[in-house]
Amino acid sequence: MHPPPLLAPVTPRSAQLMQKAQDLETSFLSEMLAHTGLDAQTGPFSGGIGEDQFASFLRDVQAKAMVNHGGLGLAQSIFQSLVRRDAAGS
Repeated sequence: MHPPPLLAPVTPRSAQLMQKAQDLETSFLSEMLAHTGLDAQTGPFSGGIGEDQFASFLRDVQAKAMVNHGGLGLAQSIFQSLVRRDAAGS
């Protein structure tokens, strides 16, 4: 089952709000991936301290790819809330 597609922004402002919503979901997913321990490698073939330092970049790219493929649906929910709040403030 695929998540519902994201609604296409129609104005520059809504495109900006959608980008912010996707950025927030990406940050959330990246943080969740950090707590999974999937990037922790040990043993003779681990990358050592360099791997530890660059693991966050990999998590960020993985999180962005997840959001670009539908994510958890958080971006759409956040976007709708931002649009409502933006309309109320206008």
